[in-house]
Amino acid sequence: MTDIVHSIVAIKSDAQVSVDNDDVNQVTWHDGNPTNITNQQILDKQVELQTEYDAKAYQRVREKAYPSWQDQMDMMWHDKQDDTTTWEDAVQAVKDAHPKP
Repeated sequence: MTDIVHSIVAIKSDAQVSVDNDDVNQVTWHDGNPTNITNQQILDKQVELQTEYDAKAYQRVREKAYPSWQDQMDMMWHDKQDDTTTWEDAVQAVKDAHPKP
């Protein structure tokens, strides 16, 4: 879950706040909240950020599943030398195993 401070900073990048127990009702505005950000705006932004994060789960899984860049470079070199598609096959296997939603 996206925390309250992250949500506030996503609304106002230079906000100066601290939050106790990640509770929207326990926000201390060190800058006086000059733009009058409301608790509802914070909670709405939190939902928005979490939705964006969740939608990109496949990207995080793929990143871990891909061979290292060193291995991929080696595959590409060998593919060029041997007229094979090892690298393309490896990348496609990861994409197939973890498709975009």
